[in-house]
Formats: sequence, C-alpha cells, structure tokens
Amino acid sequence: MRPNLLMTIILPFFYATTEHQIDHPSTKMPSTEDNPYPTINAIPLPEGYRRIDVEKKSFGEWLRNFSLKKNKTVYLYDGSVKSDQTVQFAVLNISVGNKNLQQCADAVIRLRAEYLYAQKRFSEIVFTDNNNKSYVLGPHTDRTHFDKYLEKVFSYCGTLSLEKQLHAIKTENDIGLGDVLIQGGSPGHAMIIMDMAVNKQRQKIYLLAQGYMPAQDVHVVLNPINRKMNPWYQLNNDAISTPGWVFLSSKFKTW
Repeated sequence: MRPNLLMTIILPFFYATTEHQIDHPSTKMPSTEDNPYPTINAIPLPEGYRRIDVEKKSFGEWLRNFSLKKNKTVYLYDGSVKSDQTVQFAVLNISVGNKNLQQCADAVIRLRAEYLYAQKRFSEIVFTDNNNKSYVLGPHTDRTHFDKYLEKVFSYCGTLSLEKQLHAIKTENDIGLGDVLIQGGSPGHAMIIMDMAVNKQRQKIYLLAQGYMPAQDVHVVLNPINRKMNPWYQLNNDAISTPGWVFLSSKFKTW
C-alpha cells in the first residue's frame, strides 16, 4: 500500500472503477470496549449458520483458533492509538513490530508465515518480490532469525508480488479459510479469511481481517454494508465492500 508517482497520475481513473477506496462507515463503534470473545471461533454466528469443517492442523483451523486481544483498540507500530477506531470488530493478538513495515499484504504474509513456523515447516516459508526473487527462511532458524527474515520480506514484498505468488481459485465454492482477497497495486490492498460458515441453503459467510497503512494491529473488520450480519460477509458474486476497500469477488486467491 505504498504510493508512487505513477499511481498519483492514474488514481483519479482508478477510483472511478469498481475497485476503489471507500469512506469508513459513519456509525461509530467504540473500540475501547472490552472484547468478550477470546478467539476467532468464539465470535457468534448469525442464526441458521454453522461453521464449515476444516482439517486438523490446517491453516484454516489455526486461523479459526487465533486468539483475540481483550481490548478493541487498534494501535500503530509506534504504540500510538490509530485515529480512526470505527472499522474493527476485534483485534488479533499478534505483533505488528516497531517499524512501519507490516501493512496490508505484510499482515497476510505474517499470518501465513507464523502458521508454517508453528508447524516447523520452515522450508515452506518462501515469499517472492516483484522481480521474482525468492526470500527463503531456510531449515535452521530461531525466533530472532525469523523476525529479521519477516522484516526483510515486508520491505521487498507487497500486494503486487503476493498477488502473483498466490494461486487462482476455480469457483466460488472453492473459497475457504486462509484464502486472500487481494488487489495488487500502489496503492493496493489485501485481506484474509479468518473463518467461514454455511447455512442449510449452502449460502456461505466469512470473516475478514486486515492490516493497514501505517503499520497497525491486525484486526477483524466490520461489514459496512450489511450491519445486520456484522462482522460476517456473505459470499456472492457481487463487489465486496469493506471498510477501506471495494474488491471484485474474482480477487480471491489461495496459497
């Protein structure tokens, strides 16, 4: 989400398309309230839905059991409180670091890398930049080395490179936990599916989490369009309006 001169020129046209940044919802939600949900899977479902099954030790199961902070406040990398506290439903209990690096694609990368690190699948922790240079963690590592590795990845990889690294999803029915909603660009944006559920009519809903610019706590976002479903989103072929970006449903990618 780092702007450049080229995008300064084309932004007026960009925002006239179906994918553009939107205003935050006008209804304020005090973020300093206590969060009653200890984990993602404790967030209640709308009536008539049940969580979809996921494989044991999968990325989806890991995300679904992710712990949430007791407070809803989003902090920036420097410890200050983010000025806009109206978009988050809950805050993930994960580090943002102390540098302005872990933004949107970086937050997605961190979650994927942290999962593989926890599984000790070190050789699978590989990310590529826009020039197709690979950043490989390697088999011999510790936490200090891992954190330094992530900082390097955050510095050289972003929405453009991550979108190229991820794989296309054949049909809407194939979308699942851990898949990424991504629009590569400068600016661009990326969000990740933290949980999914389905009803008897096989209609699916999902939770989205994001990092943002400047680097800040990763958080589950509200649904600014369908507040009755908050914080869940319905899976359909329409444009997906999130608090900070509008995506086409075709922008879902998988690992």
